[in-house]
Amino acid sequence: MNFLEKIKETARSQKKTIVLPEALEIRTLEATAAILKEEIANVILVGNKDEIMKLANGFDIEKATFIDPAASEHTEDFVQTFYEMRKAKGMTEEKAASTMLDPVFFGCMLVKKGLADGMVAGAIHSTADILRPALQIIKTAPGTKIVSTFFVMQVPNCEFGDNGTFVFADCALNIDPTAEEMAHIAISSANSYKALVGGDPAVAMLSFSTMGSASHEKVDKVVEATKIARELAPDLKLDGELQLDAAIVEKVGKQKSPNSEVAGKANVLIFPDINSGNIGYKLVQRLAKAEAYGPATQGLAKPVNDLSRGCSAADIVGTVAITAVQAQMQG
Repeated sequence: MNFLEKIKETARSQKKTIVLPEALEIRTLEATAAILKEEIANVILVGNKDEIMKLANGFDIEKATFIDPAASEHTEDFVQTFYEMRKAKGMTEEKAASTMLDPVFFGCMLVKKGLADGMVAGAIHSTADILRPALQIIKTAPGTKIVSTFFVMQVPNCEFGDNGTFVFADCALNIDPTAEEMAHIAISSANSYKALVGGDPAVAMLSFSTMGSASHEKVDKVVEATKIARELAPDLKLDGELQLDAAIVEKVGKQKSPNSEVAGKANVLIFPDINSGNIGYKLVQRLAKAEAYGPATQGLAKPVNDLSRGCSAADIVGTVAITAVQAQMQG
């Protein structure tokens, strides 16, 4: 069973409700039909049911829940809640009312109010258009200072990591995180590993240096990030700074960092910046023919995941499954 099938099975075991605000996009409707057929999650589609069904063109989405912001019994409450949340920043009741007609903002409020467990969007919206309302309405999880992204990488015929399975972070959102931010990304990524992959995370804070083999301010950042992460999560198996080979190859790890409980055994790889993270995951994806699942978002109080605008219906299905499992983990 590959990673995605395992995730779908987990999602089915405790079905969650995921809101899809881009209901007038045909890929969303094709995905909805598949999600309902496979019983991965309950689905809320945001918009006018007649318009959505007209567009569905044969896709069986009748078992979805349809909520139209222009006619919903929840809209007035959502408007007042959003106004109260944002009035200190200049929000007016009139602007709150118009904002709640936006399906993405409305979808985030469905999650905030507990009417949905998570949201997936981005097929026709930018990352900023998804994360801005998520941060304004759902906000970050308690104790987490930064929202970040991760990929689950599944490398075929690979002896490293968890039989070739890793979590890579952050490869898609934070360009140059501070040491404190990198520490929080590491802790969030360990939690994501436990939720989605299972087992015991072993977190490597990556650098071009291993345990002082090089001196540079970029190395200092990783050293400081490791120190902060250990203080915040003392029970987490985490070490750094480690070069990639020292992190995942046992022979090299023993040679370069013989006293480390992570070196040579890492399955969660934390990159020091988006340059190395983005290049790293794409190298593994293309050269090793790895499956890259993501980017998924972590650090929000409730899960919201952003799609690529070039995504397929199958990509949406997979992201919904991941979001549902994240919601299970967050309770």
